[in-house]
Amino acid sequence: MLNTRSCDGQETDDAVLDCLAQLTSRVNERLDQLYPVLSRQDVAEAFLGADSSWRAVPTDVRAHVTARCHAGMIAPMRWLIDRGGQRWRPGLMLQTMDVLGADGHRLGPLAAAMEMTHAGSLVVDDIEDRSPMRRGHPSVHEQYAVPVALNAGTAAYFALSTALTHCLPEEANLRGTALEAYMAALLAAHAGQSLDIQGHTPQMDAAVASGDNRQLLQTLRLTYRLKSGAVEGACLQIAALASGAAPAMQLALKEYGTAMGCAYQISDDVSDLTGVQRAGRATKQPGEDLRNGKVTMPLAHAVTLLSRSAGRQLWEAVRHGGADDTTVRQVADELAACGAVAACADQARDSLRTAWRQLQPLLPASPATDMLHAIVQYVINRNLPRPTSANQRAQVSC
Repeated sequence: MLNTRSCDGQETDDAVLDCLAQLTSRVNERLDQLYPVLSRQDVAEAFLGADSSWRAVPTDVRAHVTARCHAGMIAPMRWLIDRGGQRWRPGLMLQTMDVLGADGHRLGPLAAAMEMTHAGSLVVDDIEDRSPMRRGHPSVHEQYAVPVALNAGTAAYFALSTALTHCLPEEANLRGTALEAYMAALLAAHAGQSLDIQGHTPQMDAAVASGDNRQLLQTLRLTYRLKSGAVEGACLQIAALASGAAPAMQLALKEYGTAMGCAYQISDDVSDLTGVQRAGRATKQPGEDLRNGKVTMPLAHAVTLLSRSAGRQLWEAVRHGGADDTTVRQVADELAACGAVAACADQARDSLRTAWRQLQPLLPASPATDMLHAIVQYVINRNLPRPTSANQRAQVSC
């Protein structure tokens, strides 16, 4: 039996943290294979080997090109992954494989490849947002310049193809099915990113004016499902595929991963109001989204929790971006006081609970299954406020 912590703030589950540390170590080992610190010809050939002319290139030229590929495509991504990251996404893939009785050692590169997809998206996001910092250090485009960062970041999206060839060399049909699932998720993520870049200011304006936030909430939920949920859903779906799971299991795991991705995005919205620290280092300053005038889930929920005039005043305070520290703190405090933050927490937990109820009966009753659930609960709930009622606390117990 796990000594899990519940979401009402009881003791942190040491077993969960230990498991996450072990999963991170396994992921990092596989990352070193896909994206090594030092230049290696076999890694360069993963990028270049599709071109038949590469085989005819003289040895000395190969060494030169290999070094340049490493400098332009591997080293920029190592800059990012060597500066931390939670690794819970690939960790959950490995834990899912463990639950399903698969060979996690053989299939481990798939998890590392999905982490590279995430890393590549962060590089591109930082370029799009003109973010100078990531994980407490200069972002990749600041360190290597935009052209190199953009090329390296987008190249990381193809790591899964290399990993599938390595892990499943004799299973072409399975590789094709996994790639199909992955491409669908990647397309969805780009659609979600497109919606996110455009923002939701007109929808927020309409909601504030009418007092009706239903369309705004639906749009935000879809954006989160596409941008954040789709790839996490694909992570667990691909883990199930590679493990030989039945179609019903694959679908349930995909939906659970999708729900987790959405819940994590909502928890990220909540954590924006107070800032985030990891290992004693600030990774997100308080109110970044509010300062940028970005519409997030707490603002959307506040529409119906505040009076029409109060909602309009709160929105106008941050709508155009550039709000000062005092204004940001006041808006953040009001979002918490009116119940918008609690509504976000309920939304995130409800979606996860629904997905888990559909998945749990399909999974084996085992400590590995308990740990899978506990890890998800920990990752989501650490950024959310504690439930207020005894009933809520019982419902979200890890």
